[in-house]
Amino acid sequence: MHHNGLRTAVLLGAMSALILAVGAWLGGGTGVQVALVVALVGNGVAYLFSDRIALSALRARPVSEVEAPALFRIVRELSTEARQPMPRLYISPTLQPNAFATGRSPRDAAVCVTYGLTQLLDERELRGVIAHELSHVYNRDILIASVAAALATMITWLSYVAVFFGGSDDDEGPGFLGALLMMVLGPVAATMIQMAISRSREFQADESGARLTGDPLALASALRKIEMGARRLPLPENSRLTSASHMMIANPFSGSGIGRLFSTHPSTAERVARLERMAGYRR
Repeated sequence: MHHNGLRTAVLLGAMSALILAVGAWLGGGTGVQVALVVALVGNGVAYLFSDRIALSALRARPVSEVEAPALFRIVRELSTEARQPMPRLYISPTLQPNAFATGRSPRDAAVCVTYGLTQLLDERELRGVIAHELSHVYNRDILIASVAAALATMITWLSYVAVFFGGSDDDEGPGFLGALLMMVLGPVAATMIQMAISRSREFQADESGARLTGDPLALASALRKIEMGARRLPLPENSRLTSASHMMIANPFSGSGIGRLFSTHPSTAERVARLERMAGYRR
């Protein structure tokens, strides 16, 4: 866990340094400043309303204890075990089995599971998934993801600003070829930072959730079922779902072609192998 946190901090620091270096390379133009302000404001809005954006993307609705007593019992027991507040609970009518958590802190956390997940998993496996999602909140992963998204957006903005403010091919600016290269590499860098941080978060939440339940094999079994279910019922890759996909416990899209290369989730096989090693160590 400490290794993942250190890696995240180093990655964020490296991306921040890259932004400063590119800004200096471009010459400190007004366009860079405007782009950075727009990126920060846009991501600030996304950060403040991330829960509503993600929940609305999956058409989730809040549920009461009368509607879902077993789900409430699991969440209450895990929250009590972790000595944290009880989060809000939502259910999405989506048939694909999946789940995600939102909230900048445990006090404003929300956990959402799909209808398909409740039909696919047994109670032991569902407990493992809920513990995984609660761990995202307890580990402050939503905050880390928001900062990463802000940095990624700034890098992308800088790549496009470089095209319009790149200047000529002389010593005073990066020139058209340099700007064109930045336009290509910028979005790639943005994708890589989101991918790296998201994968690190998933491994850490797997470990933390397994420790919370004391049952790593339950989460491993759930991940296998979720992956098969997501493959059978992939979600459409529209903009609303894409913006929330990195928060889900498994990749909700088909992941075919180049999309698999830039997946924000680690492979299920690797996650299961880590959990099985945890179980072996406990035995």
